[in-house]
Amino acid sequence: MNARDKSKFPKVVIIGGGFGGLQVAKKLEDKPVEVLMVDKHNYHTFQPLLYQVATGSLEADSIAFSLRKNFAGQKNFRFRNAEVTQINTETNSIDTTVGEIAYDYLVIATGSTTNFFGNKDIEHFAMPMKSIPEALNLRSLILQNIEEAVLKSTREEREPYLNFVLVGAGPTGVELAGALAELRNHILTCDYPELEKEHMNVYLVDFMPRILGSMSEEASKGSHKFLTGIGVKVLNNVKVESYDGNEIKFEDGKTIPTKNVIWSAGVMGVVPDGIDKKIIERGNRIRVDSVCRVIGFPNIFAIGDVAAMITDEMQKGHPGVAQVAIQMGNHTAQTIMQLVNSEPTVPFKYFDKGSLATIGRNKAVADLGKLKFQGFFAWLIWMFVHLISLLGFRNKIVVFINWVGSYLTYNGGARLIIRRYVSEAINPKTEHLPKTD
Repeated sequence: MNARDKSKFPKVVIIGGGFGGLQVAKKLEDKPVEVLMVDKHNYHTFQPLLYQVATGSLEADSIAFSLRKNFAGQKNFRFRNAEVTQINTETNSIDTTVGEIAYDYLVIATGSTTNFFGNKDIEHFAMPMKSIPEALNLRSLILQNIEEAVLKSTREEREPYLNFVLVGAGPTGVELAGALAELRNHILTCDYPELEKEHMNVYLVDFMPRILGSMSEEASKGSHKFLTGIGVKVLNNVKVESYDGNEIKFEDGKTIPTKNVIWSAGVMGVVPDGIDKKIIERGNRIRVDSVCRVIGFPNIFAIGDVAAMITDEMQKGHPGVAQVAIQMGNHTAQTIMQLVNSEPTVPFKYFDKGSLATIGRNKAVADLGKLKFQGFFAWLIWMFVHLISLLGFRNKIVVFINWVGSYLTYNGGARLIIRRYVSEAINPKTEHLPKTD
């Protein structure tokens, strides 16, 4: 499907195979439109479980699912494995690495990436975790540094390799901190008898006064109690000043020697070239109207993390969670069909189904409307919601078996260094990105 394709049906091009993009394509099944999805990966990533890939609890293919396989029975669906390099709003087409593609309606569902707030040193040396390749890099780094610690003869020499600093105390930071603490408490001395668990420290750092700031006060207090109970050192009201790959410095003068800084302190939308900078809001998000249409363009939509729908109720836009993307995807598919049929459109209304975060074994917090609770029951709900949300029956079974094995043995997961992670030194003339070999 390229710019010269002829079809009697309108062409809907979706950029991105995340939660929002999937929902648009799914809701347009059997509708009188041609659907084409473009993504640089040929799989959908279940991002809420990336932290378990990073800590070796799950293998990457258990949280990924083929986009082509997912839509195998949808006759009006096509997929192109490509990157979008430019949106041409004047000609209703996009430039990609596999050629030019025309559209009648365009849906930008590109999601978000890690926001380092312009600090190039932190961007180079800290580890993000927004994709499967990044989670695999992080897993390799964690295991490589523990292996390095084994080779050191003194506790002082081991300290930088066994200090793990997570910057950003949202759900990602909290869940990863809990997973690392459990690795230390139940696995470290089993796999590495030369080490003592007291040698490994997990720090959770945030400049806000409390963790899980987007959730309720009860959830914040509960998660703080759970984390400190399993040995995580929580540092609130602390702002990072710099990180050089060996030592992280904070604005209050405190420093921590570490080779493991994991950055989840912010995200920013991934906006393809061709969108007017005047409609880009804070967080690199595209300003949209009440039906998710990009301001000024009647046939271009933006949904999920990359969209900024500013309303009286949501003056900063909607939260960057999967439910927003899914609901916007549903609504956008409906709106496109209303436009195709020359029917009036209906404003988008977000329904908050609640928030969940797990801190580890038998520990989670839940905000479900007016119901707020913590502990074992919240943990069971967290597992059930995430399990049924995974794409593919095989993935559900594999993840469930892994979880049961980990729960019974305290020692689940493979923790293999499949590919080594190598961070290059910064070249003052050319910016180099970390790579793997």
